[in-house]
Amino acid sequence: MRSRPRLYTSYASEVALLPTWTQKTAALVFLLCLALIPFDVVPGLSFLADSDWLTILSRVAVYAIGALGLHILSGLAGQVSLGHAFFVGVGAYTAVILGGEASRTLWGLALPIWIWLPASGLVAALVGALIAPVAVRVRGIYLAIVTLGLVFIGEWIFRSVVAMTGGAQAGREFPAFALRIWKEDTPFLDFSTDGPWFGIEMTSEAKTYLLLVVFLVVAIIVAKNIQRTRIGRAFMSIRDRDIAAEVMGVADTRNKVIAFALSSAFAGVTGALLGAFLGRLVPEGFSLLMSIQFVAILLIGGLGTVSGTLLGAAFVIILPRLVQDFTGLLASTVESGTGLLSTISGVFVSTGMEDPGIVSTLPGTSPGLNVAQFNVVLYGLLLIGFLIFEPLGLYGIWIRIRNYWKSWPFTY
Repeated sequence: MRSRPRLYTSYASEVALLPTWTQKTAALVFLLCLALIPFDVVPGLSFLADSDWLTILSRVAVYAIGALGLHILSGLAGQVSLGHAFFVGVGAYTAVILGGEASRTLWGLALPIWIWLPASGLVAALVGALIAPVAVRVRGIYLAIVTLGLVFIGEWIFRSVVAMTGGAQAGREFPAFALRIWKEDTPFLDFSTDGPWFGIEMTSEAKTYLLLVVFLVVAIIVAKNIQRTRIGRAFMSIRDRDIAAEVMGVADTRNKVIAFALSSAFAGVTGALLGAFLGRLVPEGFSLLMSIQFVAILLIGGLGTVSGTLLGAAFVIILPRLVQDFTGLLASTVESGTGLLSTISGVFVSTGMEDPGIVSTLPGTSPGLNVAQFNVVLYGLLLIGFLIFEPLGLYGIWIRIRNYWKSWPFTY
């Protein structure tokens, strides 16, 4: 009903993918904006058509897919995991073995993307399903510690198996985004080179961005539908009260294993996409920091919601670029002259060896933190801040704003 959008007259309408016309319209507008960004036709967002911003948005799409997997495990099933980076690595190296070029010291089968991309998710899901029966014997902080151990074990394996990973600090090249029927030299659709595409001149960054947006939309639909199914409802019942759910007939261990497998599948696909997107990965990249990034995406965006996961991915991945631009702006303000604004900026940034600022804009060893180090500190501060002041994350802030305007002028 138009005047009562939250009045559902059937169960099917309540669990629909997009139950209201407002949500359907917003989703359509959002998808159109995403698709039109590379063509520089979206008002107010023309800067996003630049190659560097398209690269950032592509990274957002890749990390959002991985975060959707952790959303299934932690947001829906309530299982705390710090080992997501391990499964990302499993998927990445499955993809490079199947899709990468072989050499005297490296494994590779040079298979097309339609084989190595699904296989990366399947192998990661299998590994997750094998590990899950051991992991689900504990819960809470103990489960977090068990999954944290996977990251350290994975780092050792990835550094040791040189034929698979290329070795520590060196890594190996990953297969590029290109569609081939089998192993022909010239792909019929190449995403890694500039040139015309269906009659439109496009850069490789724009092609890669559009491809990753398609993968992201598919991942969103899958994650949303999992949440609507019987398995998704079983996950949420375990999350809310696992003992009560088991008493009511929900198979606790089996559903936790399924949650681990599904989460690992998303992580494996993320690893394959990340390797193909970056071109080269080193074993040290699948570290605890990567797992913390995925946890930060969920907590900052909003635990247990797909929309919050997408908001969190955009916030966490774009934040370093915003910090870098803001730091550069403050540095130019300091160097431009005197005044109150210059003095305040000087407290935050360090522009010289004798300048004790918080963030340094100098290359190499210098006073203060560099931008990468400051981002790590900022992740911690944001996690603490959101957990204390807004446990629902960015999605909770959006809910507050939406409810305020929906009830206006009776906002009390």
